[in-house]
Amino acid sequence: MLKNTSYPFVSLFDTMPAEVLQWPLEAVVQTLETAFGSDLYPAFDPEMRIASPVSQNQNTQWLKSANTVGINVRTIRNFWNIIPYTMTLPPGQDAIHILPLWEPGVVASLYGPSSWNVNPEFYSAEMAAAFSHLDTVEKQLKVVINLLHLMGKSVGMDVVPHTDRFSEMVIANPSCFEWLQRKEYQILAHTNDLYLEVESLIWTYLQSEGPACPRQTLPETYAYLFGEMTEIQRLHILFGAPTDYAGRLYRRKQMVQLLYDAGLETVPATMGPPYRGLEVDPSPDAKVTDEDGLVWLDYRITQPESFSRVFGPLTRYKLYESKNDNADWELDFDRPNEIAWAYASSHYDAFQAEFDFDFMRGDMSHVQMRPGGVPAVRDAYYDLLGAVKQRVLKSKPYFGYFAESFLAPPNVMAYGDECDHLEASFADSTLGDLQSEPLGTEHFVQQFAQYRNWLESRQFSPCFTILTADKDDPRFDEFYLKGNELRYFMALFLTDMPSYMALGFECRDVHYAPAMNERYTKLYVFQVESGPKMTRGPYQWGQNSSLYHNLARIKRLSLEILPAIAHARTKWIISPDSSGKEKQIIWTQDNDSGYMFIANMDLDTPANLSLVFPDNESWVQHFSTHRVLPGGVDWPFPSGAILPVAPGEAWVLKRI
Repeated sequence: MLKNTSYPFVSLFDTMPAEVLQWPLEAVVQTLETAFGSDLYPAFDPEMRIASPVSQNQNTQWLKSANTVGINVRTIRNFWNIIPYTMTLPPGQDAIHILPLWEPGVVASLYGPSSWNVNPEFYSAEMAAAFSHLDTVEKQLKVVINLLHLMGKSVGMDVVPHTDRFSEMVIANPSCFEWLQRKEYQILAHTNDLYLEVESLIWTYLQSEGPACPRQTLPETYAYLFGEMTEIQRLHILFGAPTDYAGRLYRRKQMVQLLYDAGLETVPATMGPPYRGLEVDPSPDAKVTDEDGLVWLDYRITQPESFSRVFGPLTRYKLYESKNDNADWELDFDRPNEIAWAYASSHYDAFQAEFDFDFMRGDMSHVQMRPGGVPAVRDAYYDLLGAVKQRVLKSKPYFGYFAESFLAPPNVMAYGDECDHLEASFADSTLGDLQSEPLGTEHFVQQFAQYRNWLESRQFSPCFTILTADKDDPRFDEFYLKGNELRYFMALFLTDMPSYMALGFECRDVHYAPAMNERYTKLYVFQVESGPKMTRGPYQWGQNSSLYHNLARIKRLSLEILPAIAHARTKWIISPDSSGKEKQIIWTQDNDSGYMFIANMDLDTPANLSLVFPDNESWVQHFSTHRVLPGGVDWPFPSGAILPVAPGEAWVLKRI
């Protein structure tokens, strides 16, 4: 029988997240007060820093076994609501990844930042009303991170190696981005120094319109504006005060119009080999007209491969100069654009320091553009995401790097071997692709076996990923029709393997046919006003109370068991089958914990398992994901007996 626990939020394990999020702020604060007493009050001071639960680490090994929950704040409306949602999570899910935090650009995509300012849509009026000193979205974020640290959670931010195509970063720092000049369907130029024309046009605009802030004065030359002034000074001249949202947008649109009229635009971000070599897509529907009547044409790779993608609304930092003045779209990796490296790295370093983040999720970590793969000797300009981590480590030795890489075969999503690339870029863990396959298929089991091999042989740890925001999408409904309790069970009790779960998984409805868009968190990463990806209202939580209460039993089990086995290495009794045909696994931990875990990954067929124990050992069945044990007590597990494990079921055995 499960033991009682003192965990202060255990009573919320049976309360659906949508219900907890309806609690008044005062009720949430009162619950926190009961849990933490006077330790709670300093957390509400945005000038204070509550020590992170991982801050005593002198390295980043902790992230290699962290169980992370990803939160798209747009689905819960504001930063404050992270707190009541987190109260529904067990201590074993010990890391919170907050999806991108900055003001978004085109189609309000969180992954297309338009500035370094925190997204004002995440401001909580209720929080400001209750605590008058928390009157900015920045102060509210700092307090929320304090509270998460107090609750025992590490907190991660995104590092995004691109911006919106005409972000404030782009207009204020043209040399940090790559440009092209287009007339209708023809690219006229894409030379290395095209940014100088951009700077000249922006200077012309400023001479005509003046600085955004009347008290500012223009410098004598545009070379001084872009080369000598601090970025803060330049942003005030270009756009005005950060809180003047309408004024900043108006000025930016004026400058975009000026560049548009000259045919100048940033080179769009790309994914997948060969990455380079662009042409305008001549398809009649390969264009979009924005709210100001500007027509934007799509681009395509001239010699595409299977994963070649072009992201028109985004532009990547210009990290390298090009050979032959970019005539052949070939990068010169021996000539890094050091200004761009310093610019992006310093901003992410400053942002994590201001808000006290513990780790980074590197967006598009799979990008490796060198056709020869990872070089034998890498320098400080090998990978931007790795450079950001290395910079932060100088002041925060425990700052980890969780990579968005899918561990595809060599030369598919990246040139060379992705595993080599992850090691070369200092990744601690990586997302992997287990969420892209129904649990229990031969391919899933093969992947899982391979991930375990990499975990034991590589410097990074592949994730046991349950669900990501990208996969909470109608296209992937079939992956989550069954086996969800087992996904959660394995994620928590494979204690040497990191895991990742996007908000909403725990009560996700079973969709045999696509549901309304408001049921999918993926469709809240951006905001579109028409078409198949349009959402008409707020995110609607799943109503799968059966799944939620089944997971609540696993959460309670984790309160009892995880303190004894946390971070211990897995010791296999039946290891994952690399052929994928055998779908049962049995494991314990190398610290002689006295627990054994059985999982039948076959979702259609029962498994008849037999275990023979030493004469001096007695074991009982302590837990099943599928049923409450009769009488609520442990049942003897006779040595050598053949006992059936149902499809998708997991057991815990306990030595007595």
